[in-house]
Amino acid sequence: MIGRLSGKLVAKEPPMVTVDVAGVGYDCMVSMHTFERIGDMGETVVLFTHLIWREDNISLYGFASEAERQVFRDLLKVSGVGAKVALSILSHLSVQDIVNAIQNNQVDILVRVPGIGKKTAERMMLDLRDRLSHNLHFEHATRVHPEAKAATSSSAEAVAALVNLGYKAADANRIVAKFDSTSSTAELIRQALKEFAQ
Repeated sequence: MIGRLSGKLVAKEPPMVTVDVAGVGYDCMVSMHTFERIGDMGETVVLFTHLIWREDNISLYGFASEAERQVFRDLLKVSGVGAKVALSILSHLSVQDIVNAIQNNQVDILVRVPGIGKKTAERMMLDLRDRLSHNLHFEHATRVHPEAKAATSSSAEAVAALVNLGYKAADANRIVAKFDSTSSTAELIRQALKEFAQ
């Protein structure tokens, strides 16, 4: 199973991107939200991936955050929702939009997505209400951001979270660089927020 890719972005044409990892190019289908956030050609990117292996086809899907990948996986468990429809949903709605729609029983939000009828939307409401993790809000905030240039994965995720909280990328990088890069993402975020508060 391929769960994560970290490498150079060498091709980008929606909905496909190609990431070069140690000389091997991995083609990934991505949502438009991920496509817009992944960065520019030649940049180092990180994608959380989901592999679908069938007899006649092997497809790799990539996501800018673990939260988006988790929602994709949850959507695949809904009867009548395949990978193409799940990716379409994530292209039209953010993770937060989906979480809010499910929690507030807003069927009208889901039926705006092409290919999603009222019955499918209602089925999603029933199937996903208990499945969606309460941690999605935090995970979504720690998605990889194109301006995050920290050296390590945990540092990059911490910088991305701070950028998404409204801090400038340069300031976030400067603050996070002060701390031990082997610390967890959550710990780096806590330390950085304390520093910003001073």
